[in-house]
Amino acid sequence: MRRCKGFTLIELLVVMAIVVLLAGVGMTLYGTSVTRAKEAALSEDLFQMRKAIDEYYADKQKYPSSLDALVSDKYLREIKADPFTLSVETWQTTMSEPDAANPSAETGIYNVKSGAPGTGSDGRPYSEW
Repeated sequence: MRRCKGFTLIELLVVMAIVVLLAGVGMTLYGTSVTRAKEAALSEDLFQMRKAIDEYYADKQKYPSSLDALVSDKYLREIKADPFTLSVETWQTTMSEPDAANPSAETGIYNVKSGAPGTGSDGRPYSEW
């Protein structure tokens, strides 16, 4: 009896199961790496904006009235979009308290946070970063 060359159905099913398993693992790792990259970008963007606010205060002895003031006064090139919401409008700003020694002084932005929903890989909400 002459035997035909080729693969049996069982061999093909085993190979397909292995390919599906590897694809599933790969997609999970890809999703995790994308989230970590967004978190790294968010952390860096917040650091740069907070640094610019501090430099603005050190130079002008007052906080900026808006994030756009940081751009117009050349402390930042641009306000970057939040990596999770992909919008510039979702940044949450915290206004400074009125100065008791100088009640006529303007209040301004002294901190900025993300408006993105969700929790980071460290367990803290993005709005607390």
